[in-house]
Amino acid sequence: MTLAGYLEKRIGIVGGGQLGKMMIQEAKKMGIHVTILDPVPNCPAHSIADAHIMADFKDEAGLRELAEQSDVLTYEFEHIGVEILQALEEEGHPIYPTPKSLAVIQNKFLQKEALKNAGLLVPDFLGVENQEQLRGIGGILGYPFLLKACTGGYDGKGNALIQRPEDLEEGYRQLGSGKIPLMAEAFVAFEKEISVLACRGLSGEIVLYPVAENFHQDNILIETRVPADLSPSVSEKALQMAYKVMEVFEGVGMFCVEMFATHEGEVVINEVAPRPHNSGHYSIEGCVTSQFEQHIRAILGLPLGETTLVRPTVMRNLLGEEGCIGKARVAGVHEALGIPGVKLHVYGKEETKPKRKMGHITVTAQSMEAAAQLAKRAAEQVKILSIEEGTQ
Repeated sequence: MTLAGYLEKRIGIVGGGQLGKMMIQEAKKMGIHVTILDPVPNCPAHSIADAHIMADFKDEAGLRELAEQSDVLTYEFEHIGVEILQALEEEGHPIYPTPKSLAVIQNKFLQKEALKNAGLLVPDFLGVENQEQLRGIGGILGYPFLLKACTGGYDGKGNALIQRPEDLEEGYRQLGSGKIPLMAEAFVAFEKEISVLACRGLSGEIVLYPVAENFHQDNILIETRVPADLSPSVSEKALQMAYKVMEVFEGVGMFCVEMFATHEGEVVINEVAPRPHNSGHYSIEGCVTSQFEQHIRAILGLPLGETTLVRPTVMRNLLGEEGCIGKARVAGVHEALGIPGVKLHVYGKEETKPKRKMGHITVTAQSMEAAAQLAKRAAEQVKILSIEEGTQ
């Protein structure tokens, strides 16, 4: 196919949040028509999408309309109607990453099972059938352990840390009292939280990005540093595991493999996301090819881009401030952009609330120490507040 033929293809994205917006920004550089499906009228991607279908992420009629208006479908998050996507794929609509891989990955128990069966190191885990069975799990996995919803969780939502037997009842109640499938997972005493971006093209080519080191607060990503401060042997283990994950799921498009690096020098897989990822935002300024451009290239069957890190990079998330609920306003932009090397991304979400991801800052510098210091200074300047009527 000629280049013009590729660029005439239309992309449909399930989801119009910040990830969808950043996919569109790369697609539009190549003149590609993009339609989004999102129930929110003024979602972040709305202002730059060519068309917007306002429907729920599991609405069959809406997803079918999106498929009819597109030559290839993709998605910006996992919690969508996979059964409908499977039916659309069977009817001949290309969807990447494939619904087959999505069906496994969006269920954390099935995901862990697939990784374990492939010989990859994951925490010990067990399915939870009922509260009675849960009482015996502490004796198997030991305390503390994590109780997790198999589907639907993100940013720590859907997880309960069980530190002692007395926490079992409250954790079970907190996660729906068995109304949704649950699993228990051994707690990993990690040294560092790390991640690797990986991308596979339609031809089967796989490219990997440098290992990133992630810092969380209250289960929400606060900062990513690349390259990670790891020994060469641990970095190589992480890269090899990410490559293997792409083979296990036969993934097409961007994936992110979140991992733990232990004090013993092992690498344990935490979770896999079949899409561009928050911890990969650094790649926009930090790498030759961003994760979003790479994703567009992959799902269109174009050659994959170079993943080289340009220089040490730090990404800081901008979260809604405590006590601020309502229409969002951004303060401190002038001050932050006065700091050398700072790049500011504001996602355009109309409503803010405490700890909601509203944007991010990226800094590249000659050294990691310099980049981290500059990013910290900039993040201290930018505040995501609410207008006076919405402040509580």
